[in-house]
Amino acid sequence: MKKYRILIFIAGLSALLLTQYKLIMPFAYKVIASDLFLVDSKDQASQIAISTPLSAIAYMHCNNYIKSELGPDVTLVFPEKPLNAWTLGNYQYLISAEFTITSDTASTSTKKYVCRITYDNGDNEEGALDFENWSIIGVSGI
Repeated sequence: MKKYRILIFIAGLSALLLTQYKLIMPFAYKVIASDLFLVDSKDQASQIAISTPLSAIAYMHCNNYIKSELGPDVTLVFPEKPLNAWTLGNYQYLISAEFTITSDTASTSTKKYVCRITYDNGDNEEGALDFENWSIIGVSGI
């Protein structure tokens, strides 16, 4: 059995590669080409920074989230508009902005942050002002 060990290893590896090449990859390509992951939405992604009413509301909700995370011990001042805002499609927004933070020790600094936020109600924009209809996916820089 010891002298056939390498031969069994090569045969097993060949069978594994052949299975990957002939069965698994064609199936994966069919799944990718299907409409399984297609999201049909009026909100299209954009590589250019945008300024829409919904992106302004997303900016406001990101600011409120940051205020709640940092607590009442600090004073935060946010500009009127973000530095940049992009739509990722399907009502997902990426907000790049900054704020001025003043702590109890009277030290003041400016911090930049990025917030990824999603509007959960899709095309129905009636509840956009309610924070319960938004999901913060992540905030970096605070």
